[in-house]
This record gives sequence, C-alpha cells and structure tokens, in this order.
Amino acid sequence: MEVGVQKDRAKEIIAPLAEQLNASSKGIERHQEIGSLVDNLSQEVRGELQDVIESLLNKMYDNEASDIDLGGPGCDNKVWYRIHGDKSPDKSAPEFTLTETDFLLHNLIMPSQRKHLLENRNLDFSYSIDTGAKVSDAKRFRADMYFDLEHLALNMRKIDNTIRPFKGLNLHPEVAKALSLKYFKYGLTLVTGITGSGKSSTLDTVIDANNRTVDSHIVIIASPVELIHTPNKSVVRHREVGRDVKSFKEGAIQALRQDPDIIVIGELRDPETIMTALEITDSGHKTFGTLHTSSAMESIERILGEVPVNEQNRVRTRLADVLTCVISQKLIPSLDGKRVLAKEVLVVTSSVKAAIRNNNVGEIYQMLMEGSAKGMNTMEQDLKRLYDEGKISKEEAINNANNKKRLKQLISETEY
Repeated sequence: MEVGVQKDRAKEIIAPLAEQLNASSKGIERHQEIGSLVDNLSQEVRGELQDVIESLLNKMYDNEASDIDLGGPGCDNKVWYRIHGDKSPDKSAPEFTLTETDFLLHNLIMPSQRKHLLENRNLDFSYSIDTGAKVSDAKRFRADMYFDLEHLALNMRKIDNTIRPFKGLNLHPEVAKALSLKYFKYGLTLVTGITGSGKSSTLDTVIDANNRTVDSHIVIIASPVELIHTPNKSVVRHREVGRDVKSFKEGAIQALRQDPDIIVIGELRDPETIMTALEITDSGHKTFGTLHTSSAMESIERILGEVPVNEQNRVRTRLADVLTCVISQKLIPSLDGKRVLAKEVLVVTSSVKAAIRNNNVGEIYQMLMEGSAKGMNTMEQDLKRLYDEGKISKEEAINNANNKKRLKQLISETEY
C-alpha cells in the first residue's frame, strides 16, 4: 500500500478516536486514555496503524538513514531522518499532527511497556519487522520513546544485521588475542564512546568472532537487544532488560548460574552494574561491556569515580587485576561523505596495571603513545593516520581529538 494511502487511512482511523478524548484531560491522564482506546482496537486496525510506521522504517534502508525521529512539537509534524550523520526532515514523507502521532506511537507498544513509559517518562525497547523464518532475519531497530511538551516523541536507530568482519576493525594481533576467549579465558574488555560512535557494532563484531571460533556459551544482556546472533560454535543467549530480565545487575548475577564463558553487559550505566561487572570478571569469566566515555583514561577514571571514596582503593586494585583491554572510538565524517572509525586502544600491561593500582592514571597516555608494539595507540595517533591516508580532513581530525594540542604537534611533525 502506498504511504499516502496509509496516511489517509490512519487519519481516518484516528479522527473518531481523538473525538472520544476528554477535552479537559492533559498529561499522563490523556495518554492513559489514548492507550486504552488503542488497546481496544481490533488487531486488523492496529495492524493498519502499525503499517504506517513500518513504511517509514523501511524507507531507512532506501535512503541509508541511521535514525528516524517523529512526534512531539520538536519535529513540527514532520518525519526526520539522520543520513550520513546529518539530520533533516523528509519532504516526501507524510505529516501528522501531535494527536495523530500520539496515537500512532501508543499503538507500537504493549500495555506493560506503556505502564513503564508513563511512570518513568521514557521507554527503551527494541522493535522488529519480520522478513523471514529466522529471528535473525528481521529488520531490527533500537527505540527510545519519551515526552516532548506532554506529547510522545520517538527515535529509532536502525540495527544493521550485517556484522562487520573482524579484520575490518584493523586491530593488532595482540589486541585480537585479548578479545578472544581462545587466548584469554577471563578479563574485562570495555568498548567506549559517545552515543552513535558505533560501540554496539564493534561489540557485535567481537562477539561474532568468538561465536565462530570458540566452543562456548555467550550470554548477552542488553537494553534493548539489538543484533541477534545466530549460534555457530557457541550457544548465544539474548536477554533484554525489561523483557527477559529486570536489570543489568540481575542479568549479570543470574548469568553466573547459567554456565557462561562470556558475559556481555550492554551498558555499564550505574555503580551497581559496574561493581557487578568487576565481580563476575573477578570470578573467572570473560566480560565485555560499554561505557559512555571518550578515552581509555576517562573510562578508568569514570569507573573509579562511580564508587564511594572509602571503596576506591579496593576497586582500583580489582580493576587493575581484571581489566584486559579498552577500545574507545568515534565515527568521523570522511571526505567521501560517509563516516570512518577512529579508535584509541589500550592493552592492560603490567605497567598499566601498576599505574591503575598506584592511582597514576595520568601516566597511561604516555604508555598508549609508546605501546604500538602491543597494539596500543592514542586517539590522536589514529586520527593522524586517517588524515595521512586521505580519509578525513585536518579540520575533522582536530575537532575530534581528545588532546587537540597533541594532534596539532603530530601533524606539524610530518608537514614541516
């Protein structure tokens, strides 16, 4: 069915429903009414409303968009896509009023999810469009639903079902060994970066490499679960927070009773989860997790900063014992109009362990700069590499450097 026809049909369905809303109801009360009206619709009618959103999601595969935004006053009735890093409204997409998008978005979620949304004013969830017999064949999206001036707003990020080849990460053999269960049976690896830096894609590549090469049991705890891994040489469990398990912490603790070899914690977002990750790694498991930090040193400082001062010495020692590798990454706009991966890589050697134990984290930057034989490099060194290879401009390299002064020095050393 054409999008224009779907739009007209959706407006036809929603108009009489909107008339049933109490004119005086506002805020959460109004959304409870909308949710009740939507839940009472037949599955056929709900399917028609769902098709409107899914047609907009399917368009992301044609226009190479990574994200879609709609709903709330902030979108001005339009559908917005982020394409190669830039977000703009789609002039060819249908426009919907605030009330219409409220109904369309409520139609996407279940009553239990709506309860969470209304209580917390935010809902993270995954969304799938079935395309084949296998669960892993579905088109999947990571969704965040929230409020914008008392109306529902939605962002969905497309999850690429194609796993990048491990070789594409361009990692040193020593780093590759640190990431493999075959060579390191336990230890904590962190993949860090800001939102949209490709952390999940890198982590999926590492999980896939272990799944293809090692006989093991992999437990993935995520919010939400993004890419679905088809079991190969490993049993792979996917546990979504809020759907399959209550929290990251509970998922990690429960995983210890499920005979795992590798435990993947999608996000170390609070002190409890961070401490749990350290404990399960210390118990002899290989653990992977992500952090919203932009450098290896910042990642270490973030973990230490999350615990009370009187606990920091104990945590510092435990972190030094279990930390194996930190990959901090950014996606940089490239000269061909797309984006390219830049990364800082820390391999935790005996010298790094000593720096962490002795609270000399500031010394680690020099170790990164001088650790190329072990596969280490700073973000600045990798940005210079991309600039030297003609993949990014000097301006982008400098803008994305954590230490801009140091990057300018590196560039000037080769230019003059």
